[in-house]
Amino acid sequence: MNTVVTSKEEILETSRELIRTQGWSAVSIRSVAAACGVSVGSIYNYFDSKADLVGATVESVWCEIFHRPEDADVFQDTQACIVWIYERMEYGCRQYPGFFNLHSLGFMREEKADGKRRMQQTWQHILNGLCAVLKRDEKVRPDAFNGQFTAEKFADVLFSLMLSALLRQDYDPAAVLEIVRRTLY
Repeated sequence: MNTVVTSKEEILETSRELIRTQGWSAVSIRSVAAACGVSVGSIYNYFDSKADLVGATVESVWCEIFHRPEDADVFQDTQACIVWIYERMEYGCRQYPGFFNLHSLGFMREEKADGKRRMQQTWQHILNGLCAVLKRDEKVRPDAFNGQFTAEKFADVLFSLMLSALLRQDYDPAAVLEIVRRTLY
């Protein structure tokens, strides 16, 4: 048995490890408590329900996958940012096999409202970051965006292409990079 869990983050780390090693269905209050070496009640000190634990675990997986990179220059250049996002998608698929498909499809159902909200929050954060990169990228032509074709709309298109690639498990950013080159530079 592990040492006694003393924090919410330790519980989430254990939950992520269960997903990595046993799959999504392995996460429950009882299985996490057993893996942590604590009582079920100890988990309930941090999470009100299985849905709360699962939602928080999903959010922590997304945060691990898309954590801020060591190289801040990634957020200065649109192409570097896109390559980084694709690399992180591939990392997420390797670390959490089936997570993107199961999670995305599972949380689109009504009864998983909190998980869906957390997923959409993470997606919005990534989308906002991509939009900010587009606006500060010095290589983007000054006339690339206008009142009808905004950085926000283009970021939304790019993000949609990335989500589609994610579901197809296609981690080659070449097509998206070509769209960026032809449209912005």
